[in-house]
Amino acid sequence: MAFDAFLLSAVLSEIREKTTGARIEKIHQPSRDTVILLLKCPEGRQKLLFAMNPTAPRLHLSTASPENPAEPPMFCMLLRKHLSGARLAEISQPAMERCATFTFDCIDEMGDPVRKKLVAELMGRTCNLYLLGADGRIIDCLRRVGLDETAKRPALPGMYYQDPDPIEKANPMEFEDYEALLTREGADVLSDRLMDTFGGLSPLVCREAALFAAGDVDARVEGMDIPAVAEKLHLFFREHLEHPAPYLYTTPDGTPKQYAFCPIRQYGGSVRLDSFSQLLDGFYTLRDRKDAMRQKSQSVRKTVQNLCQRLSKKLAIQEKECLEAMDRERLRQLGDILTANIHRIQKGQTSVVVEDFYDENMAQIRVELSPVLSPQQNAAKFYKDYARMKTAEKELARQMELGQQELQYLKSVLEELNRAETEAELEEIRQELQQGGYLRQDSAKRRVKQAKLQPMRFQSTDGYPIYVGRNNRQNDELTFRVARKDDIWLHASKVHGSHVIIACGGAMPPDDTITQAAQLAAYYAETGGGQNIPVDVVPVKLVKKTPDRKPGMVIYHSHRTVIVNPYKDIVVDPLNAEKKPEE
Repeated sequence: MAFDAFLLSAVLSEIREKTTGARIEKIHQPSRDTVILLLKCPEGRQKLLFAMNPTAPRLHLSTASPENPAEPPMFCMLLRKHLSGARLAEISQPAMERCATFTFDCIDEMGDPVRKKLVAELMGRTCNLYLLGADGRIIDCLRRVGLDETAKRPALPGMYYQDPDPIEKANPMEFEDYEALLTREGADVLSDRLMDTFGGLSPLVCREAALFAAGDVDARVEGMDIPAVAEKLHLFFREHLEHPAPYLYTTPDGTPKQYAFCPIRQYGGSVRLDSFSQLLDGFYTLRDRKDAMRQKSQSVRKTVQNLCQRLSKKLAIQEKECLEAMDRERLRQLGDILTANIHRIQKGQTSVVVEDFYDENMAQIRVELSPVLSPQQNAAKFYKDYARMKTAEKELARQMELGQQELQYLKSVLEELNRAETEAELEEIRQELQQGGYLRQDSAKRRVKQAKLQPMRFQSTDGYPIYVGRNNRQNDELTFRVARKDDIWLHASKVHGSHVIIACGGAMPPDDTITQAAQLAAYYAETGGGQNIPVDVVPVKLVKKTPDRKPGMVIYHSHRTVIVNPYKDIVVDPLNAEKKPEE
């Protein structure tokens, strides 16, 4: 991705245009690295997002509504104390730096006007967000940096803020002599030479400049037409630095991969969007939400994965024991052979050589004996071991069946964790595991009571409501309490996934409605990314709970199966999922 200084400059131009004279209404910190300012602007409200994740730092206007924690972090509380009600006075950016300063007109504790600054540094792993007082001292920052020897720029409350080291490279906005750039000593690859010469540009943009000027991202300076390439480089930078535009490259399956302030031709073409904020919002919001949920669910996921591993090992041992138990017939035969030769055995013997009359050749075999047992007791021991293994085979078969059911249930929980998009969904999964005895009840930490989460609701093109369960507990609730007996139930065949209900009230829904509901069942299933997914369709009255009563586990019969592809157009947009399901 190319979130460089010049793309930041274009983003800040958009923000200035839309937030002139804006006042801060609310401040949220939905995650450790993200701060959102809700601004009341002359033309409406805007959300200004600061994402200080070292892997993808950025700032832009956003339309997303990430879930906020029940208790705001301390840095969020501090920002509310100092900036609530403040008016945005100025936005500035040092030349060629991925750094932006937002100056606010505030009122201090004594009621006097004062100016405070919010400085966002978006430089990779050193990214940070600083709140500065009127005297330039740090009130606090998102990441404190101590006074150790490795810290080039310490950042602690009370210290004066230090500007980043100035960029010593040339500014491409002011550069003119491209022929000299191409003829002097430097890197042989043109894109590398551009990176070494200019500040504020990303490698992606330098490769695009090389492609435009020399026809190849890996073009070498040696042997090229210097005047022609120099003219094209001048044209490229003048055009795209003076008139930047948001471009997005997506893979053939629609996955966003790269963005820049110039067309991205090196991968085959890109799409121009309406604004930089729209570009960044669409590119990062869904990814950030998934990353945040992955982090929040990590401990639960690890516990379930460990349980799955233990069950798999246990089932492997039981399978081995079951195979041994199935080979018990030889024990009965040895008991018969000893009984027939009881007169040849004396107490205290450790073995005896006898004829195996179960062998057609009557081969001689050696049977191991216990010297502390009598001949009759040695024979009886073989019969006893035979009976024990016969009983063990039945018990092992029962235990293996229960273990397989439990393993399938835990795998379904893992699939739920992969699909969870909100803290409320994760909390329901956690409660499900606690009720099942897989997680301890968290008595020490009081959890905030959350409203009951409702199933996702859609409507078919024929007007029929379609409900989709979010997790196992909700699947049970939807199938056995919400749905009527004459509604239609759908589920992806033989894989973990959501229960889907067509609320049809006994009427047979049209084929289009069944197809759309089946596409939802395929999308919200373990195979949601595949094609030609079989989906079972059956009346609700034919769906029964499994005898073990694991949440979400059912049995059914007399079903029909339809083959569909997951259809995203009917699925709720993940970026606005909280707005579309019926509450």
